[in-house]
Amino acid sequence: MQARFIINNEVIERDIDPDMTLQKFLRKEGYYSVKCGCETSNCGACTVLLDGKPVLSCSTLAARTAGHQIETLEGLQKEAEEIGAYVADEGADQCGFCNPGYIITMIALFRQNEDPDDQTIREWLAGNLCRCTGYEGQIRGFIKYRDARRAG
Repeated sequence: MQARFIINNEVIERDIDPDMTLQKFLRKEGYYSVKCGCETSNCGACTVLLDGKPVLSCSTLAARTAGHQIETLEGLQKEAEEIGAYVADEGADQCGFCNPGYIITMIALFRQNEDPDDQTIREWLAGNLCRCTGYEGQIRGFIKYRDARRAG
């Protein structure tokens, strides 16, 4: 089937299989920040923004996203670098596999809520898994990022 996609503000048209997931489609198109960690909607590594909201691309059909705004980490470099620096400063970037999903999720949170409390940050991160760090480094990094934004 022919479909028109808007990925990181670029319009592309492709012939896709009706049952192709968004994660597989994006990887095929060269968006390598979109990871496949589980294919069961449990890890968050495949998170992208769909019309500004985080979605798990491994369980979203590409055909359903046609005509919608899709954002990957490749299209969010400025925001991602700023947030990612705080995560790295906390030592939470050991293997880095989970970081794109974490950072995409936090970009969505901070766009929606410029000053979330600690509990809100933790709740938003609940769908992201990390095998290396035990989560505390990421959480500390995101809290410090929020605190730096508060301070201006």
